[in-house]
Amino acid sequence: MLKPYQREGIIEAGCDEAGRGCLAGDVYAAAVILPEHLELPGLTDSKKLTDKKRRELFPLIKEQAISYGIGFASEQEIDE
Repeated sequence: MLKPYQREGIIEAGCDEAGRGCLAGDVYAAAVILPEHLELPGLTDSKKLTDKKRRELFPLIKEQAISYGIGFASEQEIDE
């Protein structure tokens, strides 16, 4: 039996990146798998959120997430 966050054996994850692009500095990215029917008021594209709202949502997302990951690459790593 498939879990709520799986479709035909495929796990769906939301992902987003932040940064000014690899020519201007570090790039950060995150992916998260949330329960299918979870509703977090204000959760939308990170670029549409204020810094304050992102900081408010971060612990709620971590608490509710089935799984999440955060990574970054420096401009030097990207150039390599």
